[in-house]
Amino acid sequence: MAQVLDPGSIVVADWHRSADSKEFFSRILHKKKRRNFGLLEAPVMPPSVSVDTVHYKIFISGKNGVGKTALAARLAGFNIPNMHYETTGIETTVVYWPVKLRESGRVLFFRLQLWDCGENALRRFDHLLPSCKEQLDAILFLFSFTDRASFDDLSNQIARGSEPCDRVVKLVVGTKFDLFMHTDVTEREVTRFQEVWGLPVFRMGGDVNNVSNLGEVAPLLNCLAEHLWHQDCVAARSTILPVATQSEAATVVHV
Repeated sequence: MAQVLDPGSIVVADWHRSADSKEFFSRILHKKKRRNFGLLEAPVMPPSVSVDTVHYKIFISGKNGVGKTALAARLAGFNIPNMHYETTGIETTVVYWPVKLRESGRVLFFRLQLWDCGENALRRFDHLLPSCKEQLDAILFLFSFTDRASFDDLSNQIARGSEPCDRVVKLVVGTKFDLFMHTDVTEREVTRFQEVWGLPVFRMGGDVNNVSNLGEVAPLLNCLAEHLWHQDCVAARSTILPVATQSEAATVVHV
């Protein structure tokens, strides 16, 4: 079971509300709305400010109608369509998110490329799912609070999504949480799921008019950043350790 980090243990929580973050967040905003970045575009900082950008690939998994495309749009600050339509192939969305590392105070831009593919397209074309999983860094497993079947299918989703991607960040997102009058999933069931699977569950609303609110997407994006950065640090240590072990072994042999 992957380690679940405490919120704010690696990156400064709610840093987007701090005065020293304005210089960085202004680069992903335009007239108080999120900038739309294409595949080859990036935030431009002044020459006097040096900021590294780290790149990650995220796959959004879930049944039809749970809001995969809407979540990608919400995280990027795009307009969310009022009418549901099925994604016919693979759609990618680029999200830039600045964070401040707690220990060093270093600022990083996380470039998250979100991959979304319709469930029917995945069934029809065998090459789509391997393409989505190639060089993958994280998976967001989605269910809708208004669709009981999507919650019951989470275990199958996680099983399918984890093969052959063992070393990937896994988070769960419950969509349409604000439609509480129509909910089919209880808080007790969500808590029980977290205890069994050891995965954090985030709740996102379905309001199509609230796409520019950084406070709504900050908890999920910060959590993604923390787990991705931690995963990279662990991977870096694991590649160094065998070299050290070999040196120690050689020393013992020479003795």
